Formats: sequence, structure tokens, C-alpha cells
Amino acid sequence: MAEMDFFDVKSKTKFKTSDFRVEERKGRFFAVAKSPSGSHECWRVLSKDMAAQLKK
Repeated sequence: MAEMDFFDVKSKTKFKTSDFRVEERKGRFFAVAKSPSGSHECWRVLSKDMAAQLKK
């Protein structure tokens, strides 16, 4: 998988990771990664094209 940028809202920091999953919720696609600074998850909105490309 490609490396993506995420923003951790709780710690207010950016981080890059290639360890994430793609989820669909109510027709919208998201990339979900574990936060490096805690036990919570960070979500990023994806376009349909990007989600289809990452699911391959």
C-alpha cells in the first residue's frame, strides 16, 4: 500500500503511515490508521477513485 498523511486531532500532529485500512460508511470512503501517540484511530476522507485504487 502507498504511504498516506494523517492528522491526529487529539495530539495535533501529522504523521505518515502505510499501515491503514479502507472503510466505507454511508457511501463515503475513509482511510483509518492507528495513532502513533495513543490508542485511538485517525480517519481520512478518500475519493471513490482513490478508495478503488487502494482496495486493489
